[in-house]
This record gives sequence, structure tokens and C-alpha cells, in this order.
Amino acid sequence: MVRATRVVVLASGVIAGCLVAGCSGPAVPDMAVGTLEVVEVDVGPLQPARALQVLVQEGDVVRAGDTLVLFTTPTLASATAQADARAVAAREASRELARGARPGEINRAAAELRVTEADAERTAADLARLEPLAAAGDVSRASLDAVRGAARAAAGRRDAAREALRLLEAGARSERRLAAAAEARGAAAAAEGWRATASDLVLLSPVNGVISSRNVEPGEVLAAGQSAVTVSQPSRPWARIYVSQFVLPTLHPGDSLSAQLDGDSTVFRGRIAAIASRAEFTPRVALTDKERADLLFGVKVEFADTTQRLRAGMPISVRLPRTAK
Repeated sequence: MVRATRVVVLASGVIAGCLVAGCSGPAVPDMAVGTLEVVEVDVGPLQPARALQVLVQEGDVVRAGDTLVLFTTPTLASATAQADARAVAAREASRELARGARPGEINRAAAELRVTEADAERTAADLARLEPLAAAGDVSRASLDAVRGAARAAAGRRDAAREALRLLEAGARSERRLAAAAEARGAAAAAEGWRATASDLVLLSPVNGVISSRNVEPGEVLAAGQSAVTVSQPSRPWARIYVSQFVLPTLHPGDSLSAQLDGDSTVFRGRIAAIASRAEFTPRVALTDKERADLLFGVKVEFADTTQRLRAGMPISVRLPRTAK
């Protein structure tokens, strides 16, 4: 009987509340509270390296392009020098093939051809004189065969010299020239890669911001991708708020919303950057058991703050659009 009485009282309270406020559905809050965060960028080496100098402290203001940390590796200088030497050798070999034989080489081959031609003519004449004598029996068969062999050898040397001269004048085949040019480009790219590696060991700030964390000291060795310095951007704060399904239809990416800090009358303008595509339970840190049982949608709101008053960790109240009744 007591439990029935409590139910009647609660139901009457809800009905009375609706009659007074004129509500026709669930109550929809006008504000949503989130916690401010800032965009942070972790800067670290792209390969294992030892810190040589750390040029910033936590709290330092940096500009994009400022030097943050200098790293070094023991083999970098020698590897870069070797890559440069290979690139020079490949480039010169490609140029040599593209230019072809030098005039002096062609002239020497032409002179060798003339010598072999003269030798071939002489041995051919000797053979022509001996053949009638051999037919008459005045010259032995062995002498004729020796002269005939010398004539064939001289003719072969002449043909080889002629072909060598032709190849020198024609130059290298197009396939060899293309392969040498490709090898030169590959060697140059490898050398450029080592120089880029050396450049990557000088860590520069990618953005304007403030050093929020210094994670390395001189002499320490970091793995590839490990953060050496964290740069935060106080000018780009953001907060994630959670709204119910009744508020969700009124929000769209790019919409402008107003927000305020606790105890501060200043109105900050924010822009909806993203809206979650799936519902989730309210985080455990939020309010009452009843609210934790509700499914809400996360909405990321970005602010443009030039006053530096919006700091990470501060709660901020975002005003939501009024829903149609």
C-alpha cells in the first residue's frame, strides 16, 4: 500500500509539472558542459638517434620553423659521403655513354683498320702469286697452305677492326644509355634521401604554439617516432560535449555555438567540427545514475581563442539551440 501511494504521488508530481511548464515531451537542456582540450603535436626523430642539444624549455613560445632539438647518428656522415660518391660516379658514367667515343679513340681505331687492311691486301697478293706456282708444282703444298692461312687471319683482323670502328662511331646502344641514366637518377635519389635524413635530425616546430612537454635531455637516445617535444596550440582549444537524441537534429557540422566559462560573462564563439555517428553511454564521470543510463552523442566544438583565456582542463558551458516544441 505504501509503494502504491508513492507511485501515485510521483505521477501526480510529473503531471503537475507538465501542466505548470506546458511541456509536451522530455525536458531538453539548454546547456551542455565539456572540458577544454588543446591541439598537441608530438615532434620526434624519424630514426633512432641521440639528442645532441635541446633548445627549448616547457612553457617556451615557439613559431613554426623554430629549431627545437638537434639529434645525431654515428654513421650518418659516412653514409651521406658514400651516397654522394656513388651518385657522382653514376652520373659521370651516364654522361660518358651519352657522349660516345672521343675523337682520339675513333682516330686510333681508324688507323688500326688501315693497318689491318694493308696486311690483308699483302697476304691476299702473296696467296694470288703462290697459287699458280703451286698448281705447276714449283711450290710445296705446305707453303701454299701457310700463305692461305695468313691471308684468312689478316682478313679476319681487318673485319674485326672495321666492326670496332663502326661500333665506336655508333656509340652505346639506347638501352645502355637509358639504364645508365636510370642508375644515375637512383644514386642521386639515394644521396638526397641521406641528406633528408640528416635534415630530419634537426627537429623544427611544425606549428605556432607553446612547449607543453620536454621529453628528452641531451645524450638520451630516442626510438624512431618517439616524442622528443610536445607543442600545444592554445589558440585552437576544443571541447567534446554530449547531447541527447532530441538535441541532435538541431546540430550540424559547421554550426556556430556560444559558450562561457564558469563565473565569466565573456561569450566565446565555437564551431561544430564533428558529430559522432554512433550513440554511446554518458561517461562515468557525468552526473547522476539516471543520466549515465542515457545514450548520448558526442559533439566536438572547436574555438578560436586569441585571448589565451581558454586553457586545457577548464570546464566550459556550451549553449545549445532550442528545439521545436
